[in-house]
Amino acid sequence: MPSIFAYQSSEVDWCESNFQHSELVAEFYNTFSNVTFFIFGPLMMFLMHPYAQKRSRYVYITCILFMVVGLFSMYFHMTLSFLGQLLDEIAILWLLASGYSIWMPRCYFPTFLGENRPQFISLVIITTVVSTFLSFLRPVINAYALNSIAVHILYIVFHEYKKTSNKELRHIMEVSVVLWAFALTSWISDRLLCSFWQQINFSYLHSIWHVLISITFPYGMVTMALVDARYEMPGQTLKVRYWPRDTWPVGLPYVEVSDDKSC
Repeated sequence: MPSIFAYQSSEVDWCESNFQHSELVAEFYNTFSNVTFFIFGPLMMFLMHPYAQKRSRYVYITCILFMVVGLFSMYFHMTLSFLGQLLDEIAILWLLASGYSIWMPRCYFPTFLGENRPQFISLVIITTVVSTFLSFLRPVINAYALNSIAVHILYIVFHEYKKTSNKELRHIMEVSVVLWAFALTSWISDRLLCSFWQQINFSYLHSIWHVLISITFPYGMVTMALVDARYEMPGQTLKVRYWPRDTWPVGLPYVEVSDDKSC
């Protein structure tokens, strides 16, 4: 039985040819496409700093976990090791847990919790710990299970989209969903249509997934911050800004917080 540290000890192997560009890197493009996580993670931590100071400093943890996902994904695709696969998937699980803990609107909490956020956070942590151990049972299905969580997130976004008439919030929701849909299409295509992509010598869909999902993260983060503000920050206004310039056609979204002024 191969060691969990050994190269190619994971049952998961993506479409990109192995060791084509280096004897040390199993999947070259799938490995180095994770560099975007190390660009957007620190940037979002910096850009969201004023928001985090007013809402929750745990926002920093979410950004750090985002970078940890990139690090472990890089390690996994470099080695295709069983340990790398588990570290990658468990990091994603805890990233999602941090987002749920901070931004899940209280009206979507389980009924038996009422609207008690500390109890909800405890439930999220317990569920995540149990799920972490369960991930060792059938590792080959972990990625599918993680992607299925997006169904619940989409459910919340759909309901909040119907509730609001705020054009800015609606726009950021639409962009987030479109980016996620393109990212997921790349992931599924690489997984299910590998033979086709190999025939036309374009087996890089999973690396495209990395880039698209890392771009989706800032949009999703801003979406949830805006939704959350409607419930948790009633006396403050959140304005969407874009780095490096609001006037540029493409930019990285973040939020600017200002206090509502009354006469």
